[in-house]
Amino acid sequence: MPTGSGIRPFWHHLLVRLATPPLEALAQGRLRATLPLADLPGAGLPDSFTPGLEILGRTLAGLAPWLELKDVPADEAASQSRLRQLGLAAIRNGLDPASPDRLNFTIGTQPLVDAAFLAHALLRAPQTLWTALDPTTQDRLVAALRSTRVIKPWPCNWLLFSAMVDAALLRFTGEADLAPVAHAVDQHEQWYKGDGAYGDGADFHWDYYNSYVIQPMLLDVLAVADAHTDRWRALLTGVRRRAERYALVQERLIAPDGSFPALGRSLTYRCGAFQHLAQLALQHALPEALPPAQVRGALTAVIRRTLTAPSTFDDAGWLRPGLCGHQAGLAESYISTGSLYLCTTAFLPLGLPAGDVFWQDPDVDWTGRRLWSGEDLPADQALKD
Repeated sequence: MPTGSGIRPFWHHLLVRLATPPLEALAQGRLRATLPLADLPGAGLPDSFTPGLEILGRTLAGLAPWLELKDVPADEAASQSRLRQLGLAAIRNGLDPASPDRLNFTIGTQPLVDAAFLAHALLRAPQTLWTALDPTTQDRLVAALRSTRVIKPWPCNWLLFSAMVDAALLRFTGEADLAPVAHAVDQHEQWYKGDGAYGDGADFHWDYYNSYVIQPMLLDVLAVADAHTDRWRALLTGVRRRAERYALVQERLIAPDGSFPALGRSLTYRCGAFQHLAQLALQHALPEALPPAQVRGALTAVIRRTLTAPSTFDDAGWLRPGLCGHQAGLAESYISTGSLYLCTTAFLPLGLPAGDVFWQDPDVDWTGRRLWSGEDLPADQALKD
């Protein structure tokens, strides 16, 4: 596994490898023609082309903080500049009604999901992915996000998709419908199960949806809302405490070899299962007991384990379904090639400067490696609200 000065270049090169095929294809108007879908169940209807918005939103959701970063290392500058331009062109082309890759925001229910990931990307890179857009594309994007309001979310983590869309509209237009935000926040308060974990709806599921969606979106929706209203200010403190606890749990789930329990649905999102841990590292919000360098080591191990196995990519550079290599049997009915790119969210800390302690502090083994090497550590403690 890369160590020391080799870790950030390893992350950088792998993220560029992930992001380049989808953004190039969308920027050039050839995504529909080239995106491999045949062996996956969730390809979408030909007239709606759901995977277009899906792959754009998910790719940018993880890429955004690095695109927004000023003063990147010299060896990252050229690729960052190129992917910035490709990202803007992909958004512009996807919103052009004459484009063969025009994005679907209203047909079916899936567009609400992926509009939310795109909205999250905008919040993570406001200067790069919003301010740098031309006025026509900005207007089209606002209209597209508003159009998803016709889609009724399921009573589960989907409530946060509606909330995230309106949080982005609030951030960039100053106007939004706060009812979806209130509904999502109120329901998740009711669905909180204790010890840092929320139910996905009324029921608790053994899966990674607290990290794929619930905690990252809940935190960022509340942060946007907090800039406009004090309605949830008192609640935000408790939500952040729960988030810290869940980060501690996530770090302990990572085994010495970078594997983690293969539980629940959507395992083809690979290292995206640790978006929450990555986001807290990006936001300097990790609990005191979890040093950034320790999280760096843990995330690097997971990224390596899930994205460097043979057959992870096809010959054209697109991701293939699987958790460790190509495992098509793991793909549920809603999985398409676009779905797989939620793995980019494990790379959120690339949005931290190269001089940040996350990158500069000496290597520290993560909890799983320390315990299973025989080190004596304090016992884990549950969060008691």
